[in-house]
Amino acid sequence: MFTHCPHCAATTISSANGHRFVCESCHFEYFHNTATAVAALVQWQGKLLLTRRARNPGKDMLDLPGGFVDHNESLEEALSRELQEELALDISHWRYVCSRPNTYQYNGITYKTCDCAFEATLSQQPDITVAEDEISELIWALPADIRLEDIAFPSIRNLVGGWIAKQQST
Repeated sequence: MFTHCPHCAATTISSANGHRFVCESCHFEYFHNTATAVAALVQWQGKLLLTRRARNPGKDMLDLPGGFVDHNESLEEALSRELQEELALDISHWRYVCSRPNTYQYNGITYKTCDCAFEATLSQQPDITVAEDEISELIWALPADIRLEDIAFPSIRNLVGGWIAKQQST
């Protein structure tokens, strides 16, 4: 990740684990911690709301609405903000489902993430306005119509697979 120390510019920075970087010259330490992300399992009439990604990573593959948590933001605030930004959708009645680790490649940097999933079941189909710079298509999919191999990220595949299994058992 680093070839030079961000503090003294020496080339003596190293990492034993890819998470903690230490400069042997000035003893500067940097921790590249896991980034937090949120994902929404939005359901209506037994269908799951999926999005098709308009850009990389995972361009043209399926995803769940969501995104990264900003500084000084709770998971719930991030989820509400992301759904408002991506879909002009206001949902406030979320139920936490679970979290999954993920690896996210962006601009040549590998980010480790913790993807936190929440679900909401809607009583009526919402009016949605898509942010076309992020999403190329919306899909309301029945469990039997979802192909997990079409989903961009392993963590989201795992979440959707769990949702499908839950739907099939009820």
